[in-house]
Amino acid sequence: MEFSSLFRLPIIQGPMAGGATTPELVAAVSNAGALGSFAGSLLSPAALRTGVERIRSLTTQAFLLNFFVQRTPAPSSEEVERGAELLRPVWESLGWSALPQPKQWCEDFDAQFETLLDLRPAAASFTFGILDAVQVERLHAAGILAIGTVTTVDEALAWQSIGADAVIASGIEAGGHRGTFIGRQEDATLTARELWPAVAQAVDIPVIAAGGIMDGNDIKAALALGAAAVQMGTAFLVTIESGIHPAYKQRLVEAEGQPTRLTRSFSGRYARGIENRFMRQMAPVEAQVPPYPVQNALTGSIRAAAATSNDTELMSLWAGTGVARARPMPAEQLIALLASELQS
Repeated sequence: MEFSSLFRLPIIQGPMAGGATTPELVAAVSNAGALGSFAGSLLSPAALRTGVERIRSLTTQAFLLNFFVQRTPAPSSEEVERGAELLRPVWESLGWSALPQPKQWCEDFDAQFETLLDLRPAAASFTFGILDAVQVERLHAAGILAIGTVTTVDEALAWQSIGADAVIASGIEAGGHRGTFIGRQEDATLTARELWPAVAQAVDIPVIAAGGIMDGNDIKAALALGAAAVQMGTAFLVTIESGIHPAYKQRLVEAEGQPTRLTRSFSGRYARGIENRFMRQMAPVEAQVPPYPVQNALTGSIRAAAATSNDTELMSLWAGTGVARARPMPAEQLIALLASELQS
């Protein structure tokens, strides 16, 4: 399958993890002529199969699966204790005498990858790291296009060198986690409109633009700067089919005047979201928290408690810089609106 055959409209719905990308959202996007993406990064192989089965019951169109390239860590008890201690002001505010210990640090990427090969979606995208050439060959043998997420030109060249079919160039404005895997995350600071043309000029494979894209004019700008398509995440978080917590969705709808910023306090990896009390409370020790996925697992119980009590001040409110321009509506309607804006 060629990259251009994945969609009729050059729009890819971003694969937001944590339940945001429901099968219903993915199918609605693909049925409307764009490319739906299902976030598999936090799912077990069994949950992946269930999700894909549901998507395929709702659409016969192409869709994409997304994964975090990661290895399961083995942190020392001292590292875990230090991480829990840094979070003490937060969990004590919940009335807890101790921070619950996670049952696991992350899903087994190798098991996810084997499941991906078996499920055979049209394409798969990857972030937080890079595959090896053999893995890309295995994807191609299964009829799956391989797409890497990049935040620098060097990362784009690395993905091209192992046979990737396309790269997602994610500017600093993008919501959620940064995909940096070469060098320090703090150094990958190119804006979207700096990164897109730089990557497009450096590689011979299609470039998917991401970061701050909210409407048809933004899509036009990305295509004019050399992108073959765009990936939009925040714009789809407020759709009817999005699976995020209702209180989180309401914060996004009412985001006018609410700043977003990068933080590693929630997960141990830089990610952009609406600033809230958790971010502010953890800011003094943010540089000291354990790296992803340990910190992400340690804060899981806090975020779960926040969801139960509808407390958005302790949730990870991932969103890009364009969140105030998000338009709540059904996904099919949003795609139609974007298509109309793109043609105007």
